[in-house]
Amino acid sequence: MKQILQNMGSGETSLVTAPSPQAKSGNLLIHTTTSLISAGTERMLVEFGQANFLQKARKQPDKVKMVLDKVKTDGLVTTIDAVKSKLDQPLPLGYCNVGLVAEVGAGISGFKQGDRVISNGPHADVVRVPKNLCAKIPDNVTNEEASFTVLGSIGLQGLRLAEPTLGECFVVTGVGLIGLMTVQLLIANGCRVLAIDYDQSKLDLAKQFGANICNLGKGEDPISAGMAFSRGNGVDGVIITASTSSNDPVAQAAKMSRKRGRIVLVGVVGLALSRADFYEKELSFQVSCSYGPGRYESSYEDKGNDYPIGFVRWSEQRNFEAILDMLASGKLDVKALISHRYSFDDALEGYATLTNDKSALGIILQYPEVSIESLSCNDLELTPYVASSASDAVVGFVGAGNYASRVLIPAFKEAGAKLHTLSTSGGINSVVHGAKNEFHKASTDTDAMLKNPEINTVAVVTQHNSHAYFVTQALNEGKNVFVEKPIAINLEQLEQVKQAYNQQLEAGKNARVMVGFNRRFAPQIQKMKALLSSISEPKSFIMTMNAGDIPSDHWTQNVETGGGRIIGEACHFIDLMRFLAGSKIVSVQARRMGDTNAVAITEDKAAIILGFADGSFGTIHYFANGAASFPKERVEVFVAGKVLQLDNFRKLTGYGWKGFSKMNLWQQDKGQKACAKAFLDTISQGEPAPISAEEIFEVAKVTIDIAEQLRSQQ
Repeated sequence: MKQILQNMGSGETSLVTAPSPQAKSGNLLIHTTTSLISAGTERMLVEFGQANFLQKARKQPDKVKMVLDKVKTDGLVTTIDAVKSKLDQPLPLGYCNVGLVAEVGAGISGFKQGDRVISNGPHADVVRVPKNLCAKIPDNVTNEEASFTVLGSIGLQGLRLAEPTLGECFVVTGVGLIGLMTVQLLIANGCRVLAIDYDQSKLDLAKQFGANICNLGKGEDPISAGMAFSRGNGVDGVIITASTSSNDPVAQAAKMSRKRGRIVLVGVVGLALSRADFYEKELSFQVSCSYGPGRYESSYEDKGNDYPIGFVRWSEQRNFEAILDMLASGKLDVKALISHRYSFDDALEGYATLTNDKSALGIILQYPEVSIESLSCNDLELTPYVASSASDAVVGFVGAGNYASRVLIPAFKEAGAKLHTLSTSGGINSVVHGAKNEFHKASTDTDAMLKNPEINTVAVVTQHNSHAYFVTQALNEGKNVFVEKPIAINLEQLEQVKQAYNQQLEAGKNARVMVGFNRRFAPQIQKMKALLSSISEPKSFIMTMNAGDIPSDHWTQNVETGGGRIIGEACHFIDLMRFLAGSKIVSVQARRMGDTNAVAITEDKAAIILGFADGSFGTIHYFANGAASFPKERVEVFVAGKVLQLDNFRKLTGYGWKGFSKMNLWQQDKGQKACAKAFLDTISQGEPAPISAEEIFEVAKVTIDIAEQLRSQQ
């Protein structure tokens, strides 16, 4: 397949060839026929990508503060690497897609192969979209008309929040694509409309649709125009669909509104509000969220759970359907909004038009008619395959998200791995990061990759709930396995992995299973281990994790998907304490903060006490309620009248140690490279994995037990 991507670091817009996405439960696989470039949103993204670092910083002052905080705790070099990596992540452009259903995922009703549908899929000739973000197109609506559906629903949601009634007078500020459709929807709703903009050609279209107009570019006063339009009473409502950093649209909306008027922001504008304007008139101001109820809700969008129509009349999907009905009835005219057409292969010319011609409106991309088979390729060769020796680690990666692409894949490459296949569910990350790191193949067919006899090692870097499945499958195929923590998120999954591992041992195979517990391989931790190895007395540990707050609905917090933050993140420090103690864990106590359901679900403010067979013990403080400017990780060891203190894997200080006082690093090193190298070296040298399977399974079970303790507390 081909897809349009934006690099936010270099500013390059590119048309990339990639493996086609695989069908997925709850999703439709769609072969695109038409898509619409969103002139407002996509122009903003492209221009942001083309801006220099200083300009980017000025546009995102909140992000600048986060970067400065990270510099203080993690160091300049680590922060620069993280920022550059974030900007280099490919951003798919587009969200106004029309196509034919090629495959219906499991658990979906109401759609069938061959249906003509709209979706919020990106600009690509094959897209995979959750069912609630798709809608069937009426027969009398053309593909080009239907491509405006998603944009129209953005305006429709703003209109629903404004609650216009027949006979009211409304202002639409900013008449780009969304604004012009909002004008028509208000008129269809029985309202009188005043359109405000700087562009006369767009205002002419608004006038053509039945609106009065006010041209700011000619110096016309919007407040006077609004008062005159409302017969001196003030307008009933203002819907702002403009995109500008100026505060003027909101200030003008307040001044032209009647008492208790309604202002709804659909676009992006400055928000320095005047309290006096809003106070004296008791104005209401609301920001509209995209397509409507369900947007950004995982349960609705990802899991396909719809809202009962009796309680939520207009969800995202039902807003899509409403726009399609308006198109079918002829009450919404979008033909006049089409300013340019390009073939999909010439899409980059369309983006040049977008950035160079500010008057451009609806830019349509037309996709060639091709066979299903030609679009369904799940493998793409990136570099020629070089034969390997029996001692080489020939690696297939499953997953290429931020951590895999930024840290783990480069670490494997630097350690000498032969990178064979990078497999991802969607395909784009596999080709972008596969090409960057010189993989032989990019793929979306993970099952085929696991069975490939050329590959002897598999690295699993996917969502946590899939780790155990991929580890088990790889072990069953006789592969060495490296899995980013955790190895399992419940005891049932852990048992499946153990059985697969034991079956390999019983078959006489040198099975290796390794979890990415990189912190034990960090140079300062290795130094601590060497110092502690000379002391036979029990040790006391204090590990403080200033983890930072993340939303309770983030996938890592979900027990079924991410396993929660104890299983997904605190496992690092349970393993680290196990490593430094050098003794088996024999007791576990855990306590979380508070008794509310929200705290019980998130589990991210807790204290964990571990007891060890040699008499050592330690406490892990895992806190999500600290300041970002405080060091993220601190490790302290008290033993035999001596203390070791490690701050954020940069500064190690010794107290009372003969011949050792400190070991400081120029940049943070959490051991990721050393961890990958240690694993790969055992393969080339025919040795057991760097961490024994018994220890890995022990830490996994203890971690799951701790999470269960925290969840069961009252």
